[in-house]
Formats: sequence, C-alpha cells, structure tokens
Amino acid sequence: MKLNTNKRKRFRVSNKVKRVSSVDRFRLSISRSSKNISAQIIDDSKKITVISASSIEKDLKSSPKVNKSELSKIVAEKLAKKAQEKKITKIYFDRGIYKYHGRIKVFAETLRKNGMEF
Repeated sequence: MKLNTNKRKRFRVSNKVKRVSSVDRFRLSISRSSKNISAQIIDDSKKITVISASSIEKDLKSSPKVNKSELSKIVAEKLAKKAQEKKITKIYFDRGIYKYHGRIKVFAETLRKNGMEF
C-alpha cells in the first residue's frame, strides 16, 4: 500500500514516539488547521484519550479575537491546567506532520512554562 507524504511523516514521527513510550508517560498528539489548534493526551497502553483541549471549545470561541499564536498559548495553558488536575507532568510530544516551528513551537514552550516535562 502506497502512502502519501503526510501519512508517511505522521507514521514516522508517531512510531518513534510510541517505540520509546513507557507506562509512566503519555503521548501528547497535536493537530492544527489554518484557523484552529487542538491537542490531546493519549494513553497508548489503554488506547484512550485522557485529556483534550481545542480552540473550537465554546469558552474559547466566545472570547475576543486573538491571533493564531495567542490562541495556541491559550489552548496550551488550558491543557496544562487540566493535566495538573489529573497529576500528569511527564509526556512525549508527538508533533505529527508539523515542523517544530511557529504555532507548534509556541504551544510546546507554553506547556513547558506551565510545568509539563518532555
């Protein structure tokens, strides 16, 4: 079966993360579109989503207009707060097909500032 470029990139990055994953850490998968960003913390051993945050949620949609980088910061802070409530501090960062640049980098740095380790 022939995979296109995006599927190959996602498979390559996710497999590297899954290979080194252990029981005490979860995987943070991130996805973005031209306007929105979303992330979820996944337990690969049970194959369930533990926590998720997105810019599409009602409380963020009702807030005043902000640029996309600021939106990434807000979503990262919200995700970090939810993770701290569940006592999750160590994760693996699965950037998917996206380069560690721009909104993805801002998202990761904000998570680090809020106590997440990866």
